[in-house]
Amino acid sequence: MYSNKLTRFFLLTVLFFQISACAKISSPSGGPRDRTPPAVVSSTPENGSINFRDNIITITFNEYVVLDNINDKFMVSPPLQKKPRVYLKNKSVNVQFEEDLKDSITYTFYFLDAIKDLNEGNIIENFKFVLSTGQVIDSLSVTGNVYNSFNLEAPEKTLVLMYSELADSAVIKHLPNYISRVDPNGYFRFDNVRSGKYKLYALKDIDNSKNYNLIEEEFAFMDSAIYVTPEENFIPVVKDTSTVKKDIKNALVAPVLKGEYQLYLFTGPKKDRYLTGSSRNLKYQLVYTLSLPPDSMKFEFSIPGSDPDSYLSEMSKERDTIRIWLTDSTLYSQQQLETLVKYPITDTLGIQGYKVDTIIMRYLEPRAPRASAVKKKAYKVDVNITGASIKPGQQIVFKSPTPLIQPDTARIVLFELIDTIRIKIPYNFIQDSMNYCKYLMQSELLPGKKYLLIADSASFTSIYNEVTDSIGIKFSVRDPESYSKLIMNIHNTRGDLIIQLLSEAEKLIDEVNTNTDGKVIFPLLNADKYRVRVVYDLNRDGKWTTGDFFSGLQPEPVSYYPNVIDLDKGWELEQDWNLIEKNLKNQNLRAKNTKK
Repeated sequence: MYSNKLTRFFLLTVLFFQISACAKISSPSGGPRDRTPPAVVSSTPENGSINFRDNIITITFNEYVVLDNINDKFMVSPPLQKKPRVYLKNKSVNVQFEEDLKDSITYTFYFLDAIKDLNEGNIIENFKFVLSTGQVIDSLSVTGNVYNSFNLEAPEKTLVLMYSELADSAVIKHLPNYISRVDPNGYFRFDNVRSGKYKLYALKDIDNSKNYNLIEEEFAFMDSAIYVTPEENFIPVVKDTSTVKKDIKNALVAPVLKGEYQLYLFTGPKKDRYLTGSSRNLKYQLVYTLSLPPDSMKFEFSIPGSDPDSYLSEMSKERDTIRIWLTDSTLYSQQQLETLVKYPITDTLGIQGYKVDTIIMRYLEPRAPRASAVKKKAYKVDVNITGASIKPGQQIVFKSPTPLIQPDTARIVLFELIDTIRIKIPYNFIQDSMNYCKYLMQSELLPGKKYLLIADSASFTSIYNEVTDSIGIKFSVRDPESYSKLIMNIHNTRGDLIIQLLSEAEKLIDEVNTNTDGKVIFPLLNADKYRVRVVYDLNRDGKWTTGDFFSGLQPEPVSYYPNVIDLDKGWELEQDWNLIEKNLKNQNLRAKNTKK
């Protein structure tokens, strides 16, 4: 009887779960994800309308949309004094004007990729709306490219400005007639342009003024005006077949387009002299920075009531930073120190002179650590021997975080190692002429030989009585045959050139100045990938020179050898290079860089 009841209970339980499973409601599965961007179903006025007189545009879509970073992405050409208000209402995007539009003007409203659907985030790419307050829609186009003048890479967040007013002051004082923005590859295009004569500029607009009014803004200009005519500038728009973007970061990079006009961004030269800053991050070090090196002018420093022998003074390699090392403990033990500095300055009339300032330098001693805290960091002098080897002809350099006194040569021995035999090698120490913290060891070190450097404790002592522990370094001088050599065979030289060898990441490795055709040799190279750049040194000062809009000077041109050079160990590679054309860089390399 108990068994029958148990059996009936089991059967009822199974039947209950079967009925529940049949009655369970689940979401339908399958079907492709929606990847269709929102579509415009109506607008007031219609896109491309003429004789517009209202103060609002309404664009209605077939689904609910959101605005992504609209304040940065939305742009009107020609720009307005007051930016329109852009907002959502139901399925519509509204653009409301805060000022009257000018008569007989074609206006273009750029939304870029700011409009996307609410659910899936599908983007309407490069969406724009055009209308005219006159009787016609202007239909001409202007295209071009903007590049960084020094590395020829495409800049980010760069505006292109076009003015019908041809005076140079227009780009400083007034809003442009047309405004555009470069794509990720530096390409720009103006549509709906009226025929006429224009000046063309590019600008990285720091203060959002649409004007070139800050010297630190990157800027580009063309030497002469451009002419926009129906015969030359009626350029059909190429239809973009890849209009949907789900994820901008992972989207394919657009092809590199070649426009008609080329602009090269530069940061103008600093011209005003002034003290940019002062700091005391260490109790015994004072740092002063200048906007420009003093050149023939001077920087003077003193501590009222103190002997000039109570401190050391040195300048950076660029001569725009002055470091003061206090050597008197009665000075550097003071939390507040009065200093007197005299430095070059440019007044409001542009006249250069001197200014004398009393500057209080403060230093607050850090709170003493607890007894259980980490042990105080040992004083250490770095040596430029890496990987247990050095290049032929390389000097051994010792660098300290604080100024050094003359090393104790009685505690320092340099040996040549021949099997188990040690042979003493003579050497000399020479202090770096511009850096109290650096000493150079001069010795005749031969390729293929092995050496041992031993420095006992207290071999190196700072002016603050810090001493080093003992060190021992085994190293060798590598055989020149283990290195590679690159030979650039230069053709069509015109004037002075600077041939620069760069890493693949474009870090400067070496450079050679020349003004004739022939071979430029880069020896003793590691097996690696390299690039080569040429600077056309027009002013013959031995370095690349930036542009200056106010003097009408373009930045000095550069060009790149078209390919990355891959050197294997022990190779000697010779490459021909024709330098007749300037401002060239392989378009494929530009596109690769954009993807990084």
